[in-house]
Amino acid sequence: MTHVASVAVLGLGTMGRGMAANLVRAGFEVTVWNRTGGAAAEVAGARTASSIDDAVRGQHAVLYCLSDDAAVRAVALGDEGVLAHVEESTIVVDMSTISVALCDEEHAAFAARGVAMLDAPVFGSKGEAEAGGLWVVVGGDEAAVERVRPVLDAVSESVHHMGPAGSGARTKLVGNLLVAAQLESLGEALTLAGAAGLDLHKVLDVVAVTDFRTPIYSAVGPAVLAGDYSKAFALHLMRKDVGLIGQLAGQLGVHLPATDAVARNLDAAMIAGYGNLNASALVQVIAARAGVDLTRD
Repeated sequence: MTHVASVAVLGLGTMGRGMAANLVRAGFEVTVWNRTGGAAAEVAGARTASSIDDAVRGQHAVLYCLSDDAAVRAVALGDEGVLAHVEESTIVVDMSTISVALCDEEHAAFAARGVAMLDAPVFGSKGEAEAGGLWVVVGGDEAAVERVRPVLDAVSESVHHMGPAGSGARTKLVGNLLVAAQLESLGEALTLAGAAGLDLHKVLDVVAVTDFRTPIYSAVGPAVLAGDYSKAFALHLMRKDVGLIGQLAGQLGVHLPATDAVARNLDAAMIAGYGNLNASALVQVIAARAGVDLTRD
């Protein structure tokens, strides 16, 4: 079994840059490539590649965490993408949140080339990526998972092998359903509390100690009261993910009424111009509809 020592990271956005930096700190030989080039393609201690071909050639593992299906299709499956240049000995790890249809297509394409591929999307955002504290859910061959586990450990708090190819992508959509539902429920709860004349800081104090507390409530709640919607995970990406959840549910014949309601509120937030704010800006739509201002000094 080849020891994984060299890793290429393709895509240096919110997640990829933090992953690459943590891999450098863990002692891996890291090569990075970013579609926009320039300073955005630089990570201290890593080699910057001039192309995907240059980045993936001779690597033990190739990781990419990209924004959507279109980006993954171009980088992974495009004429000059990973599939066209990767060597059979390399393990390819897609850490993006994408449709299950594209995930399955990727697995089939890489398998036809004799290349091991894993779908390994992550839970967490910019802060967790920078701290190496992501949570990874993986689908694919167990032997391949074990080969790249040191790489995944370097960027994460925990790694969960969920089953065969596609299991990671499907688990990620299940998890993001819960994230979207918690943002919706927090927005509704704070709006109701505000309309009822309650002290919202005291409401959050109660939420922080009860059996329904969550890290999302404890992080997002105070930021909402401070009027802080600075981007950690963009609202337009949450809308994309909720769309993917709806696609999967439709394919399986599963009705998700609460998720449908979240989708409508996210659409309203997009129309209001909140797409590049943090996903928590969803609560502004809920509050505005009720005529409640959630900002507190």
